[in-house]
Amino acid sequence: MTPDVSIPPHRIVIVGGGAGGIHLATRLGPQLRGRSYEILLVDRDAAHIWKPRLHEVAAGTLDPGQDQVSFVVQASRHGFRYLPGEMVGLDREARLLRLGPLRDAGGAEILPARDIAYDTLVLALGSQANDFGIPGVREHCRFIDSRGQAEEFNTALRNAVLRCMAGPDGATLDIALVGAGATGVELSAEINTALDFAAGYGFQGLRRRLRLTLVETAPRILGALPERVAQAAQRELERQGVTVLTGAQVVEVTPEALVLKDGRRIVAPLKVWAAGVRAPEVLHGLGGLESARNGQLVVQPNLRSTRDGRIFALGDCAFLVPEGEDRPLGATAQVAQQQAQHLARHLPPWLCAETPVPPFRYRHGGALVALGHYNAFGSLGRLGLLGDGTFIEGRFAQWSYASLYRRHQLALHGPVRAALFWLADALRKASAPRVKMD
Repeated sequence: MTPDVSIPPHRIVIVGGGAGGIHLATRLGPQLRGRSYEILLVDRDAAHIWKPRLHEVAAGTLDPGQDQVSFVVQASRHGFRYLPGEMVGLDREARLLRLGPLRDAGGAEILPARDIAYDTLVLALGSQANDFGIPGVREHCRFIDSRGQAEEFNTALRNAVLRCMAGPDGATLDIALVGAGATGVELSAEINTALDFAAGYGFQGLRRRLRLTLVETAPRILGALPERVAQAAQRELERQGVTVLTGAQVVEVTPEALVLKDGRRIVAPLKVWAAGVRAPEVLHGLGGLESARNGQLVVQPNLRSTRDGRIFALGDCAFLVPEGEDRPLGATAQVAQQQAQHLARHLPPWLCAETPVPPFRYRHGGALVALGHYNAFGSLGRLGLLGDGTFIEGRFAQWSYASLYRRHQLALHGPVRAALFWLADALRKASAPRVKMD
């Protein structure tokens, strides 16, 4: 039967092209193609890069231009539309998404502020580090919550390296990272990896000049991972020369140093803040929707917002405490991708026949942390072949960590294109510099 062209298509707007948003758009597009539905993906960036790899971009061991996924290309291949823009507000009564003006790096306006109508809205805006209101953090620390921030840090790192090498023999490269979750731990090791690679291009002795300090408020690093994984990771970091400070609370950041509660000062011109997790500012009080203390949107077990049945949230920006648990789901790509799969499976029947979206059930696949090219550690979850909680390390852990990204590529591109990407990666590694030098 030919659809009635006088009836406008049902518009599904997905805000955020991170791991959850791009997975959902990619899966929904083919299912709803040719039917009375329109899928829009809204993101202020022009391309997607997998957030767990941003520490590699920051260290210079990953070229984002080669590993990014263009939203325009992905949309044309998978039956959805990409709309550049940044959400600044929401009119729930009129079902309008408010986008602010889009500007270039110099502040010039590219697109004016706009309102986008929606019938179903899915918020997948991710998260960012939490400065906890500590004086000086925003002014004097760098963040790596986005591709742009990671690239800016890499530029600052390369400049610091050049100044160090051009300085006197005793000059040191002082870097401080705050937050010993996965991001802080992996970035610490990746910086060491990058300097090892740089030594092969004439920067001899650079590793000996590095003074890298990792600061964590909690009693141990990697608080979300099993104790054995955290202990192994800390031993490896210390073997690399990283100074790990646990139980150390930052109370102020100055241009030159971190100031700790006990009075110690960690001198480091280059500082990264990777502590805490909070939702983007725009979600705070958005449209009267219920939010948690850190700004995440509170959702029902089926990922619908508690105050509007036409709005869903997934990934880092969604607050969901599973039944029988006392803590909300973590802000990880693993959670976001599973939630995207859940909505991709159940939104189409809900849209067509108002069939209820069932509760989301998280399947813990384990936890892994990679420490540059030196080592990796982790524990397998309920999906692991060796049993729940099995500790892994070395080559098998490194392969398991790498496979997470390969599965991400497989879900986005399908087996043929994913295989071509894997081949291209292998060729690049064989021919291109292993660290960004310019």
